[in-house]
Order: sequence, then C-alpha cells, then structure tokens
Amino acid sequence: MSQKQELKTTSSKSPKRGRSLLFVGLGIIIILLAVKIYLDHQEKVELEAYYQTELTDARDKLDEINAELELKIHQIDSLGGDIEELLATQEELAAERDQLQRTRTANRQLIGRLRRKTDGYEELLKEKDKEIQRLTELNESLLTENTDLKTEKRELSKTVVDLSEEKSELQSKVDIAARLEVENIKVYSVTKSGRERDGVLRNRHLNQLKVVFNIADNELAPLGTRQVMIRITDQNDQVIFDVANGSGSFMLNGKETFYTASQDILFDNSKQEMTYIYEKGSAYEAGTYKLEVFTDDYLMGATTFTVR
Repeated sequence: MSQKQELKTTSSKSPKRGRSLLFVGLGIIIILLAVKIYLDHQEKVELEAYYQTELTDARDKLDEINAELELKIHQIDSLGGDIEELLATQEELAAERDQLQRTRTANRQLIGRLRRKTDGYEELLKEKDKEIQRLTELNESLLTENTDLKTEKRELSKTVVDLSEEKSELQSKVDIAARLEVENIKVYSVTKSGRERDGVLRNRHLNQLKVVFNIADNELAPLGTRQVMIRITDQNDQVIFDVANGSGSFMLNGKETFYTASQDILFDNSKQEMTYIYEKGSAYEAGTYKLEVFTDDYLMGATTFTVR
C-alpha cells in the first residue's frame, strides 16, 4: 500500500475514535451526576429522618419536663413557696407543645431552638430542686420550733393547772383554818326555881336545858354576822326538834339538816360567850345525848351529856 493510502485510512479512523471517547466521557459524567443525585437524595432522606427523630424526642422531652414541672409546682406550693414563675413556665411549655403538635417537618433551626428550650427548662427544674430542699429544711425547722412551742405551751398549761390546784388547795386550807371553833362547852339542867346543875343530868331537875360555850380566837376568820346553831340528838340519832321553841333547818353538805336552837351573832373575835336555853316541854329519855354546834355549813365543835 502506498503512503497516501495509509494516511487516508488513518484519517478516517480518528473521527470515530474521538466520538467514542466523547460518548464515554458523557456517560461517565451522567453516571457521576446520577450518583451525586442519589447520594444527595439519600442524605436528604437521612437528614429528614434525623430531624423527625429529634422532633419526636423533643416532644417526649417536653412531656417529661411538663410532668416534672407539675410535680415541682405541687411540692413548692405545699411547702408555702412562690409558684408564679413555674406557672408562667408551664403556660409557655403548653404553648410550645401545642405548636410542636402542629409541626409536621423539622429543620436545623427548629431542632436547635428546641434543644435550647429544653436545656433552659431542665436548668430551671434543677434550681427548683434546690428551692424545694431549702423550703423542706425551713419547714422542718419551723415544725421543730412549733413542736417545741407546743411542748412549752403544754408545760406552761400544766404549770398553770398545778398553780391553780395549789392555789385551790391553799385556799381550801385557809378556809379550813378560818373556820370557827367552840371551846369550854358546858351543859346544865335548870330547875323550875332556876337552879343549875351540871354533870349527869336528872329528869326531875331538867325543866330547861342550858348550853354555854365560847367561840375560840381565830385571826384568820373574817369578822361579821354568823348564825350559830346547836343540834341535840338522842341515842337513836333523832334530833330534839320543836319549831315552837325555835327549832328549824339548815343546809349541811348539800343536805337539809334540822337544828334544835339558833342565834345570830356579830363575830368580833373576842372569844365571846354564847348561851342557849332550851325548854323541851317533855321529859328526856334516859341515855347519852350528843350536842353539836354548827355555823356556815360546818361543825364548830361537839360534846355529849347524859340524862337519867
């Protein structure tokens, strides 16, 4: 083959090879573009899935924070703390949750904002834990103080009661000490002629019964009017009693009691002497009689005498 023919053959093959290389290059570019598009799509799908997971986690986290916030509000309120800030935060959190319920897609800005929000809520809850601890300690301290005060009050009340009882007991002792007593009680029989006899009394000489005694000295007894009564009872414990001769009744220990004779005096603490003359109007039965002297619902003294 001649040189011209070889050149012609070579020239005819060059354009075909160039086109082939062009197609190969275009194919590679198309493949690379397809791969890039695929990879971009996959990255977008994965990113959307990631954002969606983050959105779901954020919703769950807000639910947890809301439950814990509700608990903190109850605890602080029961401890007497201020819950205004927590109530405002609860309203804000509710609005945030409502907005998330309406959000279908998420992006980096939304996820970033939610993270900052949840971090802020959690920091607030930590601060409230410290406040709860402080309020708990304060309440325990106040409870201890209140218990101590109640104990002191009970002890003081007991002291007041004891003092009242001591005062009442002392007053009772004073009242007893202030009671009047009689001394030197004498019982005489008086004949019709006026002759007096003491010792064993005999009916034939006993026209009248005479009783004489002194009121003992007592500086504690208040001065004033007294009704002094004598009561004579026989061996059968029957009161010698005759309304026509001045007998009557008085209250002794809450019960009505009869007396034989009575006088009203002005007690002046002068050891004054009192005399009673009682005429029975009939003979006394033989036996031992009891004579008692009373005033102001208490016994002043007593003695016995015998009649034959």
